[in-house]
Amino acid sequence: MTDQLLIGAILLAALALFIWDKWRYDLVAMLALLAAAVFGLVPAAEVFTGFGNPAVITVAAVLIISHAMWRSGVVDALASLMKRVGDNSFLQMVALTGLTTLCSAFISNTGTMAIMIPVALQLSRSGLGHASKVLMPMAFGSLLGGTITMIGTPPNIIIADIRQAALGTSFGIFDFTPVGLTLALVGLVFMWIFSRILVPSSGSRNAANSPYDMSSYLTELYVPAGAALISETLYEFETKIKDSFAVVAVKQGKQVITAPPRYYRIKQEDVLIIEADTETLQKIIDATGFELNADEELDQRFLVSDDIQVVEGVVGPDSRLIGRSAADLRIRHRFGVNVLAVARQGQPVKPNLANIRFKPGDVLLLQGDAEVLADVFRRFGCFPLAQRSMRIGGTRKLFTPLIIFAVAITFSALGWLSVPVAFTAAAGAMVFANIIPLRELYENIDWPIVVLLGATIPLGSALERSGAAATLADWALHISSGAPAAVAMVVLLIVTVALSNVVNNAAAAVLMAPIGLSMASTLGVSADPFLMAVAIGAALPFMTPIGHQSNILVMGPGGYAFGDYWKLGLPLTLLIIAVAVPLILWVWPLSA
Repeated sequence: MTDQLLIGAILLAALALFIWDKWRYDLVAMLALLAAAVFGLVPAAEVFTGFGNPAVITVAAVLIISHAMWRSGVVDALASLMKRVGDNSFLQMVALTGLTTLCSAFISNTGTMAIMIPVALQLSRSGLGHASKVLMPMAFGSLLGGTITMIGTPPNIIIADIRQAALGTSFGIFDFTPVGLTLALVGLVFMWIFSRILVPSSGSRNAANSPYDMSSYLTELYVPAGAALISETLYEFETKIKDSFAVVAVKQGKQVITAPPRYYRIKQEDVLIIEADTETLQKIIDATGFELNADEELDQRFLVSDDIQVVEGVVGPDSRLIGRSAADLRIRHRFGVNVLAVARQGQPVKPNLANIRFKPGDVLLLQGDAEVLADVFRRFGCFPLAQRSMRIGGTRKLFTPLIIFAVAITFSALGWLSVPVAFTAAAGAMVFANIIPLRELYENIDWPIVVLLGATIPLGSALERSGAAATLADWALHISSGAPAAVAMVVLLIVTVALSNVVNNAAAAVLMAPIGLSMASTLGVSADPFLMAVAIGAALPFMTPIGHQSNILVMGPGGYAFGDYWKLGLPLTLLIIAVAVPLILWVWPLSA
């Protein structure tokens, strides 16, 4: 009983930290694992065995394959077909959500959304109207798509591995399809009909509106004879004025230097295009003797040149920018990139841009060299929202990854190779085929997810070994006392859905699966419907933005507030539960 109380206390503390979200989920999971090891709940020899678990290897391999498919332009090629849909907003939404759902069945939800969000924003200029009306349905569609196959989402991979350990055989790659595909179709039809009513457009963006008013940021300053800092560099200028600002362009007569280098020396009669708030601007004028030279539409005239671009991007859920500011990271000094504006939930954040601490879903407007901007986005885990050039390197590059992926799916579906072996081999083949460079092999694995899984799998085993899973199962069965076993499965499904909306869905699957197995064992029924209930409940967190990375990615571009998600997410969740229960029981009967 002591072990049950200890593992319960550790997991409750971990859940509280997950919800608090002060520390990243992988760190919390590792701390919980170490605590369990210290108290002897996880044997010393098994503390790190989770990192060698087939589910962890499969997730890492699927992430590599997803990046290879993204990099080769497979999804881009499909997204380009959206231009043929026409200007009808309903057809555009159907096409965007349908394609996002389809792609998410085979590659990562986040990778799909990173490509499809810019497509949706571009189409919003040609008839889609408020992009917010389609971005949330797209995010939910990516979650629905993940339920269609075993490789569509980490919870499915985890559940398949847990079944292997408990029953001796794993779920197949398409065993999830009858339930997942039906739920995806039902969910899509519901969103096509009701999202226009249930998804708010307040504060969101459309073709005519931008969350940035650059005219309130940019000002011309004329350098008269006798002004201070003449012949000094822009670096010295920016160092002298301690407040946050940036010189985004310099005008010398008819010549304009966009994003001038920091070593540029200020000359008499230069006109500096300054990005600064009113208070900082006054300090600059007082300290230097520069003269205000007001102009209109400066953002249109001086921000972009042949080599310099202004690109919008969204801060990803695992970005290195989170909790840090442009000043902390010295983005201007290290990369020559200016942070022109920041928008949060569709609204501009104006004061002291350099010191704003970034949050997931923030939308940034950056100015700099095009190649440097691409490196900055990749380095810091952000996703560009501007229309990107196609990454298709020819027919071979487009079809080679598809062939490799199809072979891996076929071999695993026919049982010729196990799923971990088939997909690890496919990831290696894509490296040897130079679809993904070797240097990018490890850069594009979502390591926090890998660490989370490696840490929580032993915790799930400890939950079962200590008897805590059986105790929790008894409590759940007591709630449904006297009712059919199907009611117990419904209780399990609802609890898993609730948990997945506040913690990482992979962690929800690891923690709830042992409870589901214990419930099935106590009732003397098949474990499969209970495992499927956990898989569905963990994969579909619709009610909060923190439930999944896809939800976070659309928060900034869609201008959503935290409370906007449940308006579509709650009725969609209730519908999915209502459809999933009889569907699971039909495909996976309770009779053992």
